[in-house]
Amino acid sequence: MMKLNQPYFILTLSPWPILMSLNTFNLMISNIMIMNFKMNLIMFMNLMLILLISLMWSRDIIRESTFQGNHNFYIMNLIKLSMILFIISEMFLFISFFWNFLHNSLAPSIELGLNWPPKNIIFFNPLLIPLLNTIILLTSSFTITLTPFFFLKKKKKKTIMFMNLTIILSIYFLILQMIEYNQATFTFSDSIFGSSFYMATGFHGLHVIIGTIFLLVNLMRLYKLQISFMHHIKFEMAPWYWHFIDIIWLFLYMTFYWWNN
Repeated sequence: MMKLNQPYFILTLSPWPILMSLNTFNLMISNIMIMNFKMNLIMFMNLMLILLISLMWSRDIIRESTFQGNHNFYIMNLIKLSMILFIISEMFLFISFFWNFLHNSLAPSIELGLNWPPKNIIFFNPLLIPLLNTIILLTSSFTITLTPFFFLKKKKKKTIMFMNLTIILSIYFLILQMIEYNQATFTFSDSIFGSSFYMATGFHGLHVIIGTIFLLVNLMRLYKLQISFMHHIKFEMAPWYWHFIDIIWLFLYMTFYWWNN
């Protein structure tokens, strides 16, 4: 057991950070093994372990904050800081995608035929599904902003309504993204253009899925009355993450869709 300076507060050591680190390392090793030995089972096991650890870790955080009352204002400020650092790290991940794309589009190499996009690649019309997805995400940004607004005014029905609307819009976005991928005339292996496009938009889609799960967990906790006027840190951080997803998509749309036409 380890005690902090705050009175009446006891922090128990958690096994989940070290287990998550080890399994993430094993996942990277399994990716290399797949490329050389086709050992898909090891990667699948690591993914399942990471999902299980994430579930158990989230359960412990909810238990400590809701039922044990261990999350005082000091801990909540640390959680806010960790979320800010996490969003900054994710921002730099996407900066690397933008850097790669702009570097190759502004000065395409001779292997690309000095063209960007390369010849025989028919790209999407930015005024069709990409523009619709942009409108959907901008609308979801508006609805998620209204969610904490009505929550702080203690209007639970409107809070739940706008939370549900945001989740529906996020699922609609993912469905349209899947339709767009099915209609694509190029693949991940079609030069650096295909790999850059699918890597950036695919990672963004993964973040939309994570953000949707984040919203669903908050919605379930809201139904179970586990979020109060004083303790709603996770409910407050969900719009932060969702606004980050929206901003990244705007840059993706302007760079990967609009720039190519």
